[in-house]
Amino acid sequence: MKIDVYASGSGGNCYRLSDGATTILLECGIPCKQIMKKIRFEIRSIAGVLLSHNHMDHAKAAKDLAGFGIDIYSGEETFKALGLSGYHFKVVRALQSFDIGTLNIFPFDVQHDVPEPLGYLITSRTTGERLLFFTDTYYIKYRFPNVDIIMGEVNYSLDTIDEDICQSRRNRLMESHMSLEHFKEFLKANDLSQLKRIYLLHLSDDNSSEEFFKREIQKLTGAEVTVC
Repeated sequence: MKIDVYASGSGGNCYRLSDGATTILLECGIPCKQIMKKIRFEIRSIAGVLLSHNHMDHAKAAKDLAGFGIDIYSGEETFKALGLSGYHFKVVRALQSFDIGTLNIFPFDVQHDVPEPLGYLITSRTTGERLLFFTDTYYIKYRFPNVDIIMGEVNYSLDTIDEDICQSRRNRLMESHMSLEHFKEFLKANDLSQLKRIYLLHLSDDNSSEEFFKREIQKLTGAEVTVC
């Protein structure tokens, strides 16, 4: 699978995923004009968009992209929170798989401070690869065998968190985002025998260290690590 990172972080999140036959976007949290430039205005090349939740740094362009005829997939409560409805807003449910072209999508529930946040396990019938995508969650209760690629949030570390951060912000950070420590525990709990690549997503501007995070995950897994 080919992955292009258009944006990652609190300022916006958007990733392009293609298996050579089907191309989708994971999140659309940047202005539609920016997305159009990234895809060279080839609207028909995008078979759909997967949204994890309703925060605008993940869903900013959802309405505009649907207006161009692109299907947006997410939970019912996410669309309600965004005030979006219509033919191109496709409701999906956790633990009920569906297809977009040659991609099989398996949504699963995650833990965040919004209604019905989702992660996605994506399997390509073209390449046979399995990709796990999750963001904005402090914990994942499921285990995923035979994963080739992981795109996961590592927002902060207990070792890098700003000591001067206010208590309320610290509490929200720890109750809604994935730490390096929790990410490492998640990896240890899963079968990594097929894992080839890891993309570290949504790093905090103030409470993370790219070099430290990359080094720690490479040391643990031996996989190729990209910090987004």
